[in-house]
Amino acid sequence: MTENLTKDTFLTKVFDYEKNKEWKFEGELPCIIDFWAPWCGPCKMVGPVLEELSTEYAGKINIYKVNTDVEQELGGAFGIRSIPSILFVPKDGQPQMAVGALPKQSLKEVIEKELLNNSAN
Repeated sequence: MTENLTKDTFLTKVFDYEKNKEWKFEGELPCIIDFWAPWCGPCKMVGPVLEELSTEYAGKINIYKVNTDVEQELGGAFGIRSIPSILFVPKDGQPQMAVGALPKQSLKEVIEKELLNNSAN
């Protein structure tokens, strides 16, 4: 299951940007963060795909959602200008942002290549 993040849960599970200037991942597992809004058509296409991936990769990665209408500060902190924007966060290393509704196969490729391979290092 994907999990909706508020600013408070984001600070404890992903990155405490109020405390740290440099990126420091707080999570136990690599994650994907979907910045979305309820009125966004492409977001509605990505949502079910991320739900499927959260089941397929359960225990390996976490998938979070941030409603940019509700959590405007989080959107601002990451410079979200268009949605959906998807942040791929490896356990170690820098996160990478992708903009737009990516197909499931593209998401799986990034998960396998960037999130799961890096977490083994």
